[in-house]
Amino acid sequence: MNSVVKGTGYVLAHVPSLVGTAGTTQTTERVVNPDSEYLREFAGHLRSYADAAAYAPNQVYIGNLTPGELAEIPQPWYEHPLADAPRQGRFGEIMPEDEFLLLMQICDSFDLVRLERGFVERTRPALAADPVVTPGMLALLKEGVDAADVAHFVGEEHAEPLRAGGETVGYVRRAHDVDANLAAHVMLENIACKASDVLAILHCIRVSGVDKDDVDYILDCSEEACGDMNQRGGGNFAKAAAEIAGLGGATGCDVRAFCAAPAHALIEAASLVKAGTFRSVLVSAGGCTAKLGMNGRDHVRKGMPILEDVLGGFAVLVSGNDGVSPELDTGIVGRHTVSTGSSPQAVITALVAKPLEKAGLRITDVDRFAPELQNPEITKPAGAGDIPLANYKLIGALAVMRGEIARGELAAFPQAHGLTGWAPTQGHIPSGVPYLGFAREDIMAGKMKRAMIIGKGSLFLGRLTSLFDGVSILMHENGGAAERAEETGDARVRALIAEAMGELAKTLLAGGGEGHE
Repeated sequence: MNSVVKGTGYVLAHVPSLVGTAGTTQTTERVVNPDSEYLREFAGHLRSYADAAAYAPNQVYIGNLTPGELAEIPQPWYEHPLADAPRQGRFGEIMPEDEFLLLMQICDSFDLVRLERGFVERTRPALAADPVVTPGMLALLKEGVDAADVAHFVGEEHAEPLRAGGETVGYVRRAHDVDANLAAHVMLENIACKASDVLAILHCIRVSGVDKDDVDYILDCSEEACGDMNQRGGGNFAKAAAEIAGLGGATGCDVRAFCAAPAHALIEAASLVKAGTFRSVLVSAGGCTAKLGMNGRDHVRKGMPILEDVLGGFAVLVSGNDGVSPELDTGIVGRHTVSTGSSPQAVITALVAKPLEKAGLRITDVDRFAPELQNPEITKPAGAGDIPLANYKLIGALAVMRGEIARGELAAFPQAHGLTGWAPTQGHIPSGVPYLGFAREDIMAGKMKRAMIIGKGSLFLGRLTSLFDGVSILMHENGGAAERAEETGDARVRALIAEAMGELAKTLLAGGGEGHE
């Protein structure tokens, strides 16, 4: 039997201070053009927490709005903030920067993150009030250091500063004197990724309602690669995050495939559970600090706020078939192979048309496709266009070429089978998986039957191959649930027929008998 999606978690950490210190657009600008107009202006375009929480795409990400509801809100969305936007959503939360810095220290196992004592005292109660933060996690929080210690390490020891509310409140120090892979900025990146990963895992456990000890295996599919000079991508984010989240019975490893990694990990998780190797596998990922403010230069140039000021995280729990939850069908998997080619038509054919055709399905048999779900309000000012819409046009064009829809239906295809993008642009974060929570709910509610999760990646970024990459998997209604519904329907029909036959027999016996006589 196919494995199922048991629950999902989606979180955002609003980290405007890290935009300037960790985002590569800003750090590179400081090296090549330290007196640039952009560096003078970008801080004035950073959002407050209230603005980030009221931003409609962020509320979609944590489950308080649906993609369909987002499509009805006029753009630009940042000019139409939501009133009374909550921190908590049914899938996760948007965590403020000060609390996230404390969470980073909780996730630090080697005393690399140090925070000023007064800051810790002021912020600890707010973090303690978070419903998914456990007493055991809070016990890992250190009391804090003196302000003089912070000034010394930031000023003289190559530590990365940590800021909140316009003040330097701590730092991340290097883990080795000469190993560039353990430098302070790398450790900041890795610990921030781990912290957002942990938060997503905790919300996924909350949503799914499973016991933490029931999770057997964890696959991390973030974009970072922790290691040292001898094994630069050795890992393992998966077990590191599981340790803090309290998944004491789990083991695991990391999956890396650029933006396509979440889809690869989802297929691996579904296969491991279906094979009986593990009962429950959790797929998770934290955010990428390097991509904070990635398109900031274009946002500032156009007078916009810098919208890439949040770290995303997600987690998906894949479990044995419970007869109710939507199935991940490992028999309907799309693959971009070595020989596929990189043309858009070849890619979409491999990832969408071929697996569906093999299963006897048409493109239009899939209710919703979930490819790259980047927020178009972030990408369009930078000239990248509306990435989700471009994907849906390609899928629709392929349906026309295959004779599955008429050419006149192409314009309506994106609305009928697509989604408005809402995910932050951190590569792996938008790659299909943000829709799993909504798809699971809609399939279980009988609003739809099938969704295809598509991950695409650019392997050439690593300079080892020029190949493109991508995989897909179909998620559909549970076969057991459908059979029960059909059986229930058949039983009801039989009952109605029997009832009608009984009434007919009574009529014949009561009145029709006289005619026979």
